[in-house]
Amino acid sequence: MDIARPELKQRKRRRQMLIGIAITMVFLTAVGLLLGLGPALPGVERSSVLVDTVKRGELLREVRGPGTLVPKEIRWIAAETAARVERVLIKPGAIVEADTVILELGNPEVDDLLLAANAELTAAQSDLAAKRTELTSRLLDQQSAHAQAKADYETARMQAESEKVVAEKGIIPAVQYRKSLVVLEQLRYRVDIEQQRVDEFRRNISAQLAAEQARLEQLANTRALRQRQADGLKVRAGIAGILQRVAVEEGQQVAAGSNLARVARPGDLMAELRIAETQAKDIVIGQAAHIDTRNGIVEGKVLRIDPAVQNGTVQVDVDLVGVLPAGARPDLSVDGTIELERLVDALYVGRPAFGQADSEVRLFKLDANDVATRVPVKFGRSSINQIEIRSGLNAGDRIILSDTSAYDQHDRIRLE
Repeated sequence: MDIARPELKQRKRRRQMLIGIAITMVFLTAVGLLLGLGPALPGVERSSVLVDTVKRGELLREVRGPGTLVPKEIRWIAAETAARVERVLIKPGAIVEADTVILELGNPEVDDLLLAANAELTAAQSDLAAKRTELTSRLLDQQSAHAQAKADYETARMQAESEKVVAEKGIIPAVQYRKSLVVLEQLRYRVDIEQQRVDEFRRNISAQLAAEQARLEQLANTRALRQRQADGLKVRAGIAGILQRVAVEEGQQVAAGSNLARVARPGDLMAELRIAETQAKDIVIGQAAHIDTRNGIVEGKVLRIDPAVQNGTVQVDVDLVGVLPAGARPDLSVDGTIELERLVDALYVGRPAFGQADSEVRLFKLDANDVATRVPVKFGRSSINQIEIRSGLNAGDRIILSDTSAYDQHDRIRLE
């Protein structure tokens, strides 16, 4: 028969209770550890973000913008008069000299006006010559009358002097001598009048000839205008360079003042850059620039800053002082970089996404375990790819430059 042993049941129950207590304690400990760790950190692949280290040293501030090469000297050739395009002699791209004929225009009215102007000018010249001859002849008549009056006066004077002697001796009556004195006085007065007539006529000649000369000059200017209009029917380049554009076609009717062609000097180029209006505020004339032609870098200096903003950009003209590389030509697309200033002892880092000058943002700073914690950072002046740090970071700190907007709800992330 079986023997009852109650101590074995007690021992077994005690062992089960100890095991249950141990399991409960382990479970509670695990739960406590998990609660102490907090929520799990989101992981970010290291290859998907850009990390940079904060540095201290010289920071070169620059701005960059696209642009094109344009000639410094461009000449638009306009039509002198309304005309019809007869022939296009030179095509765009050709090298031309100042007297090279590019187009031939036709206008019969211009030829008729030139003939009429020539005839009027010739007639005016003849009239002036005839007027000068007539006035000279009349002046000679006046001078002759003056000379005759002087001769009569001298004759009367000599007679009066001779009569004075004989009158004093009583040979002739005294009244006769006094009559001679009266005649002498009249002749002297006549000489003065004739002299005044000569002087007045000389002044009259100058006035009449000046009027005729003014009329002649007016007709000469009209004739020069008609000649220039006639010469303008042969459209010439005006300067040595390259014909860039012919804006008309054969048979086309053009109005006076219409642009016909454009000529530029190809060897004397400058760059027209388009800089974003937010970055153009610190640009001043004379700053150094570097123009990338895709075939070499050319040094330059800021020549002009457009005061107006167009489509969110400001046009900046750069004078090229370096040697242009082969292949540089008008309308070539280029990229330009303008040096604003050099900050000697600056704390700076690579420019993060959405990082603007003089702003405050929150960035992820990495620790030694590649755990990134969001910290506030205040930025200062900016360059193309770098930005000054005013507060929030120190030299040697590592920060994430990439866009982390997907983790705006987290203050800490881990790089994996």
